Amino acid sequence: MAAAQRLAGEPRSDARRRRWRRIVWLSLGLDLLLVIGLLAWKPEWALAAYVAVQRWQAGASERTVEVEGQRLVQLEAGPESAPLVVLLHGFTGSKENWLPLMAALSGEYRLVAPDLPGWGESQRLPGADYGVRAQAGRIAAWLDTLPRPPELLVGHSMGGHIAALVAATRPEKVRRLALVSAAGVPFEENAFGRAVLAGGHPFAVEDRASLDRYLGLVFADPPFVPWPVDRAFIRRRIADRDFELAVLARLRGEERFAVQPLLGQIRAPTLLLWCEGDRVIDPSAAAAYAAGLADSRTVLLPGCGHMPMMEDVAGTAAALREALGR
Repeated sequence: MAAAQRLAGEPRSDARRRRWRRIVWLSLGLDLLLVIGLLAWKPEWALAAYVAVQRWQAGASERTVEVEGQRLVQLEAGPESAPLVVLLHGFTGSKENWLPLMAALSGEYRLVAPDLPGWGESQRLPGADYGVRAQAGRIAAWLDTLPRPPELLVGHSMGGHIAALVAATRPEKVRRLALVSAAGVPFEENAFGRAVLAGGHPFAVEDRASLDRYLGLVFADPPFVPWPVDRAFIRRRIADRDFELAVLARLRGEERFAVQPLLGQIRAPTLLLWCEGDRVIDPSAAAAYAAGLADSRTVLLPGCGHMPMMEDVAGTAAALREALGR
């Protein structure tokens, strides 16, 4: 009788297990659909999570300061007593562009990377001048908010132009300078330069196709940007389009080569760091800078494009260490 009861009970037990499995899988499926729906509604959450992981890897924290009535947000990493290195991003960039490099160097240096005034999380004032000359003045004032002068001021692309202007007009604030794929001087004609001078915006991002073109322009080997991070990035760039166009108009106008006549005023030893495959600011710009600088050294990295600090982190870190004499 007991054996018969056990045999009769086993199908009921199997049925219960199957029901529970169906309930668990249904619950997991509903949870997954909920997550997908939330990310489709708020893709910025996915982008924020991606950035948070990079910040954690770099040991970076965020700080807000005020400079000349304008709020700036900056990333900081590394020991507070270590040599100070300041990192300025380029056109359409942000402080987060430096996170891979910060992860590589934060064990040796104190690293500070601001969102330039008007860009990223920093405040944007309606009607304010965000050309390179005005930005150089703001960055010179911002340097005074740091606990001590930086041992090295690093600028990428437009940020390099701004850094060079600071070094030329306020030489007492810049001990060493590193210009990474920097704008501000003439270079050999390329498709990017022709498009900008013709009134175009080669960096414009409005959809997935234009995002892929943008990444293909600035990287030799473009990274894959997954859904929904791509949607968040596209939304941000669409929101910034009018601001980008206004700044670009200044960069193609009379401020295009603002620093070139001032290069002789730069006293700081200068690293000129380019990728051989840069299709934005042609590497010939390094020679134009070197021709006007009293003390410079040029490093060309193979196999990368306009973003060496993201595409060749090890090569960029090694060049900066050498520029710091370590």
